[in-house]
Amino acid sequence: MTDQFRDLERPLAMRRKDVVLIATVTSFESVPRPSRSELRQFAELFGPLFSASSEEARRHAVAALSQSRTVPPAVAFFIACQPIAIAAPFLASSPCLDDETLITVARTQGAAHAKAIVLREDLSPRVIDTLVSLRHDWPLAKRDTAAADEPDPVTVQVKAQDDERAWREEQLRQRIKALAAHVHRAEDDRLGLRTLSPVQEALLVRFSRNREGGLFATTLADALSASRWLAERIMLDISGQQLATTLKALAMEEADALFVLERFYSHLGTRTNGVSRGQFLWNSLNEADCGRRIEAWRRADGYTVRDSELHPAVDQDTGKVAANGTGTVLPLRNAG
Repeated sequence: MTDQFRDLERPLAMRRKDVVLIATVTSFESVPRPSRSELRQFAELFGPLFSASSEEARRHAVAALSQSRTVPPAVAFFIACQPIAIAAPFLASSPCLDDETLITVARTQGAAHAKAIVLREDLSPRVIDTLVSLRHDWPLAKRDTAAADEPDPVTVQVKAQDDERAWREEQLRQRIKALAAHVHRAEDDRLGLRTLSPVQEALLVRFSRNREGGLFATTLADALSASRWLAERIMLDISGQQLATTLKALAMEEADALFVLERFYSHLGTRTNGVSRGQFLWNSLNEADCGRRIEAWRRADGYTVRDSELHPAVDQDTGKVAANGTGTVLPLRNAG
């Protein structure tokens, strides 16, 4: 009777330990950010409870911990080294296993554990290299002859990595081609270049139609982000070449540009064989060269304006300082 009672008591005691193991795991999972003392306490309790529990309870506990991100490293390594029937879900999905642990388990626990590691979605190149090197060391007797025709998991993973690497290289090649295209930009690509806005272009055409030079110069200076003095100097070139250079650098439409040039410089409207002199002048200009020339003029204009502000010119007759490029006169400070 005593022996029979003991036989009945053992499953009851085991069930109690199973409940304690599952309760301990559940309690640990409920803490999103366990403290150091909680991690240490869980690591100390888990081993004895795990060893005293049934295989079914162990599987449930390992399956639950395989989704946790806070499993202590010692516990993670302990679980990873368990028999594959228990450790498989943990090896395949646990985010707590680093590369060193995975490599150590693959090298020490055998082919079954290595194949479970292959199922992970985030294998690093270092782990993959280790798995590939271990393939040749797996005993043939442990391989399933029935699955001989099926692709090896490691081979599949390596091929996937190769395909991904090839895809990334192709993306890099396409990006390099796109960058090269910017070096040899298309004619209609004005990215980063000074360009007339539609309103500015319309105003320039309108003011040239009425030959309103002052308003035209003001608008041109605004388009160049320069002083009005520079715009007036450009318009003073009676050949019209400087204004044509400016309009071409600003990507003004050819028809509008020719209209503006012929309104301010009537000689450019003279035609030879049906082609105006303004058309000849426009066609002789290179847009890139015009852009570089305009930027040089703008830099020189900036230096001139700054120097004039630092060393203003004094009118000898009035004893006053003329403001640069505006035509207005300012009183000289502390003029005796």
